[in-house]
Amino acid sequence: MPSPAAGQEPYLSVVIPVYNEEDNLVELHARLAATLNATGWSWEVIYVDDGSRDRSWEILENLHRQDRQHVRLVRFNRNYGQHMAVFAGFERVRGKVIVTLDADLQNPPEDVPKLVKKLEEGYDVVGGWRQQRRDSWWRKLPSWVVNRITSRVVGVDLKDYGCMLRAYTRQVVEAMNQCQETSSFIPALANTFAREVVEIPVGHAERAGGRSKYSLLGLIRLHFDLMTGFSVLPIQFVSLLGSLVALVGLGFGLFLFIRRLIVGPEVEGVFTLFAILFVFVGLQILGVGLMGEYVGRIYREVRRRPRFVISETRD
Repeated sequence: MPSPAAGQEPYLSVVIPVYNEEDNLVELHARLAATLNATGWSWEVIYVDDGSRDRSWEILENLHRQDRQHVRLVRFNRNYGQHMAVFAGFERVRGKVIVTLDADLQNPPEDVPKLVKKLEEGYDVVGGWRQQRRDSWWRKLPSWVVNRITSRVVGVDLKDYGCMLRAYTRQVVEAMNQCQETSSFIPALANTFAREVVEIPVGHAERAGGRSKYSLLGLIRLHFDLMTGFSVLPIQFVSLLGSLVALVGLGFGLFLFIRRLIVGPEVEGVFTLFAILFVFVGLQILGVGLMGEYVGRIYREVRRRPRFVISETRD
């Protein structure tokens, strides 16, 4: 089976972000290596330890010692997030085809060749679609909403922007490497540079070991970051909604004025007015919050701090 020699570029690079996945890494690498060895492709896998606090780095070092031909390691000095870990891997890939894969084994590594073969048909990006997703409803429902919004914002209609099992051409990855945002959502960013994008069904299993790294609050923050990172559509929508509410409020005020002239002074409807006032105030707060999100992104960008700090590597 061909393997990349020193100075020789492999055909396939697999980037895997790792954060507290000690229970899954040995099985993950065994299944991935068996799958890729059977293809006959030359390949490498880049594990990026995103500041793990368990034995993940120790296990990764053992895997590197056992398989130096294929395993490369990157270690952050602390946790910077899944997408920053993937960017660190992208900066070091040598393959013509790049695949991203989570370390939790919910997406089977056996599906990697399926994505690569689809990419070879002439696509720039092949996304995985978790057709039979094994997650709770409180994770699937927000994801469905965000997938619809992201499809509108990015202009590429996909069913599952949240699946990290994806394949990219080297050209798309190099284009993403030129972007230096302090926060970004890789599947959406890739689609802005791709000419041909397709989505295919992939397997999805319940998490066997460890636990999810995304809490409900973390998912909400990720979704806000996604919606404000690629378009001003959210703030435009709020502006339009505010204009419509202002017109409705003006009409309602005119109605109350005419009613007062006809019926005379009355105290009925006070609670209705309070309810309407609360709606107006809520919309104002939402608008201010969205403005703050955009201003916050600008603030993070103008500071130009490093997106991540690498403490050590293994090649």
